[in-house]
Amino acid sequence: MKSNINIAKMLVCTCVVLILNSGCEEGWLEPQPLSFYTPENTFISESGFNSALASCALSVRDEFYGDGAPIITETIFSEVAIEGTTDKFGPAVNLNILITPDANLNSADFNRIGWYWERGWLGIRLANTIIDRLPQAEGIKDAAKDIILGKAYFYRAYYYYRLVHQFGDIPTSFKELAEPKLDFQTVKREVILQKIKADLDFAIKVVPLAGPKGDVNRGAVGHLLTKVNLALGLFDDAIASADQVINSGTYKLMTTRFGVDAANPNKNVIWDLHRPANKFLPSNTEVLFSVIDRFGLTSATTTGTTSMRQAVPFYTSPVILTPDGKQGTNPNQVEIDLSTKYGRGIGRCRGTGYSTRDIWDDPNDLRHDTKSGNWMTMELLQYNNPSIKTTSPFYGKNLQLFDATGKMLVSNGDTIRTWYDWPHYKLYIEDQIRIPYQGGNTDWYIFRLAETYLLRAEAHFFKGNLAAAAADVNAVRTRAGCSPYDPSKVDIGTILDERARELYYEEPRKTELTRIAYQMAKAGKSYNGKTYSLNNFATANFFYDRIVDKNIFYGRNIKNVRGDAYTISPYHVHWPIPRAAILANSFGQINQNIGYAGSESNKPPLDQIPE
Repeated sequence: MKSNINIAKMLVCTCVVLILNSGCEEGWLEPQPLSFYTPENTFISESGFNSALASCALSVRDEFYGDGAPIITETIFSEVAIEGTTDKFGPAVNLNILITPDANLNSADFNRIGWYWERGWLGIRLANTIIDRLPQAEGIKDAAKDIILGKAYFYRAYYYYRLVHQFGDIPTSFKELAEPKLDFQTVKREVILQKIKADLDFAIKVVPLAGPKGDVNRGAVGHLLTKVNLALGLFDDAIASADQVINSGTYKLMTTRFGVDAANPNKNVIWDLHRPANKFLPSNTEVLFSVIDRFGLTSATTTGTTSMRQAVPFYTSPVILTPDGKQGTNPNQVEIDLSTKYGRGIGRCRGTGYSTRDIWDDPNDLRHDTKSGNWMTMELLQYNNPSIKTTSPFYGKNLQLFDATGKMLVSNGDTIRTWYDWPHYKLYIEDQIRIPYQGGNTDWYIFRLAETYLLRAEAHFFKGNLAAAAADVNAVRTRAGCSPYDPSKVDIGTILDERARELYYEEPRKTELTRIAYQMAKAGKSYNGKTYSLNNFATANFFYDRIVDKNIFYGRNIKNVRGDAYTISPYHVHWPIPRAAILANSFGQINQNIGYAGSESNKPPLDQIPE
């Protein structure tokens, strides 16, 4: 893995514009004569190209790992979660004030918008290098070259798909950069999507149907191609590409018990699906694309997911009191060890009432089942502070939010950070290196077949085939034990609700909401009686209306205990282009997104790729 990292670091320095703070020295173009890991020495064999492909996957993996994982930023720009940190100014609460082009856009404590910008271009540049160097590689058979090319196309398309739905119209590079480039021009989002669609149309023909977990396969290509087809409004194409995955015979929804806990009668298939040891099993036919992160491997991050730290409430806070007024919980208790069972959360990624309560419309839904332990509520925890064991009758009793008189038992009133429900089955990852648990190493799903069904449901909905859309949504619902929907109940909101139930903390929710907002505008679909247009997309869009309709924190500008209000605006459908990237592009024009300072100097984006 050190070789992969060295390759990535070297390629970072090929363009100072597209990476912030790259820190490259003037002599970066001169290869080190004793270094094996130069492009000239790496891109000559099949193993060298495969090593470079593995480096392309690094940023895909890193989105879900470490403290303040980037996926949190994707999640809080949506209706399913908010930034729950309440003890300091800076985290992404008041988005209208804090999200600006010259703000700190890459901090675990604030937001990770800049991380997506940097890592997206790093992945694209590495993929471009693979693509451009491949034809000159002698000794690799044509069939093997096609597979390598198809996988490189996949990674380049993956990063471009994310960037155009995070930042909108952006500059492009579809060639290897051998020297700094300072004259980029902004290109229309749809032009970029058309290019990566063509690449994926090729890749799906040559990439193997299946392969090792963590590698690109035809299922992953077809899944991403379906998203791109949807983004372009090509709904027949989206159905066809989803069909190739769903009907392949290789990938199937997991509907029966399997894996490490299969013999435990108190658990169920939803629990099984998200156990770390089960994600890479050959019998797990639902995984289309995953990233590898296992304790003890040199490729594994040392921090793991920290999912229980990030997304579990701060229930060990001293502000949680017993009904007789004593500090109720403690993170390091042995007798009632909540932190090993549920993790020592800090409430950074705080689920909303929409995602934790409102969408759960079937009491038999296994994903929301407290009896099996899949779902957790605060009231299922116990007062465990050892200092009250002999002084309070509430030691060992279940937590309660109010006493008999109706007084709240959170002393400072901070229920945003300390009191909410969560999907234990999704977030619980045994921690190999920390006690209390924060969330250890595990493979992570990037694409699952359940989402492919929901993507195809979208395509059917936009074509007006509600019966087919309902069938796809119901494939996911019934696996979770729910009753099926009648076709008359299916609309874009129904599909998004099912995505929230199934894909919380997996999907890049902001990316997907922006994609759907474009589709709603292009197709002229309405939401709550409102229709949309691409002509005023930054000021009136489905993305914003959906969020303020379902997320009461943003919808009502609720304030946290610091007095900071939760705000969001329609222009947040796109994130700001980091100002440093625009300034570094001294001989060209990178547009700023409307709503942010600098957009007044924009020029019309190009309607073709300039290379």
